[in-house]
Amino acid sequence: MGGLSPEREISLLTGNAVLGAIRKLGLTAKGIDVDRNIAATLKEKQIDLAFIALHGTYGEDGTIQGLLEYAGIPYTGAGVLGSALAYNKVKSKEVFKVNSIPTADYQVAYRKQRDCFRRNLDLPLVVKPSDQGSSLGISIVMDEKKWKPALDLAFEYSEEVLIEEFVEGRLVAVGMNGEEPMPVVHIRPRSGFYDYEAKYTQGKTEYRCPADLGASEAAQLNDVARAVFRALGARGVPRIDAIIDGAGVPKVLEMNTIPGMTPTSLLPMAAKEAGMDFETLTLEILKKAARDYED
Repeated sequence: MGGLSPEREISLLTGNAVLGAIRKLGLTAKGIDVDRNIAATLKEKQIDLAFIALHGTYGEDGTIQGLLEYAGIPYTGAGVLGSALAYNKVKSKEVFKVNSIPTADYQVAYRKQRDCFRRNLDLPLVVKPSDQGSSLGISIVMDEKKWKPALDLAFEYSEEVLIEEFVEGRLVAVGMNGEEPMPVVHIRPRSGFYDYEAKYTQGKTEYRCPADLGASEAAQLNDVARAVFRALGARGVPRIDAIIDGAGVPKVLEMNTIPGMTPTSLLPMAAKEAGMDFETLTLEILKKAARDYED
């Protein structure tokens, strides 16, 4: 937990919540606040299984996964490739398109070529860094005067920026227990924008689980979530975010391979509706990881 990314504080919240749950289960566990000396730290400790609670760069992008592979330590969540694909929003988009998974139209801008970039999508648009989480660096651009500041903000976080068609609709999250979808969470930020503040400030967002969906909408969303899980090479218990548009089509935003794991996070919310309390969900993640590494 912890780590070096801008999501460090959120990671510590997740990590400490998980650590408490594991100890309540009667298992022996220790928290490791990851720093640049993590490789040496791993050599010093006897680790049977690593629960990855690292959010953001170095935690979700395949970096820590690769280090654990070298160390021969089993770990929770997706592998190196699945983590890298899911964390990079542009690569995820390319995988969605190839696999006919519905997603918003998009363009990609690169910092080195920003002076010659030509936008071919009409406003409104969503501008986001390709490789950040927790809505860091994201802007919704409704008019031209906000276009350049939004691009500048996104480039502060990433060399590569995803520019997406703005989809009007219902924001939903689908927790996955392996390939099986959990009850859907409907996310309704009071400001209209599910940004960092709306995610982590109590009372800023209303959640409904299970979401109020029609039978055909729910079935289509679950089918799409399964397709995303397979296409991105997921493992364990990830979360898939989408917007259901006016026609009832779920437009996929991304897959989060290491969802937040505090008692008020989206994944535990869905798991609770499915009959799993926080400790049971934590144990399920550990069990899935252990099975992934069985001979």
